[in-house]
Amino acid sequence: MMTDLVADMLTRIRNAVRNRAPAVEILQSNLTRNIADVLKREGFILDYTPLETKPAARLRVYLKYGPEGELVINGIQRASRPGRRSYRGVEDLGTVFHGLGIYVISTPKGVLSDRECRKQRVGGEVLCRVW
Repeated sequence: MMTDLVADMLTRIRNAVRNRAPAVEILQSNLTRNIADVLKREGFILDYTPLETKPAARLRVYLKYGPEGELVINGIQRASRPGRRSYRGVEDLGTVFHGLGIYVISTPKGVLSDRECRKQRVGGEVLCRVW
């Protein structure tokens, strides 16, 4: 049984980008759907579609590449783990890759990117970083 769906999601996306796959299927949960929504809003993926499959629902994530086939997601890394959570206030949020990447943060206002957190003045648990 899988205990860390976020780490599984990030690993599947990382492997699919490395293989230049057009899409990847991940296990669906509220958190993985919200992370996919942040990646879509920030322009790292094209779209995602929920799939009603048995025995567990899945999410198909359509990956994005540049016009010449260059990578949009160069790296994706888990920050907070089940054994060691990482929390940051809005003042402590730095930049990822000199502003070209984002942090994905779980806040009381939902799952947001670091840019959205600064705008709404809210901090939370840093789930991952994408560049």
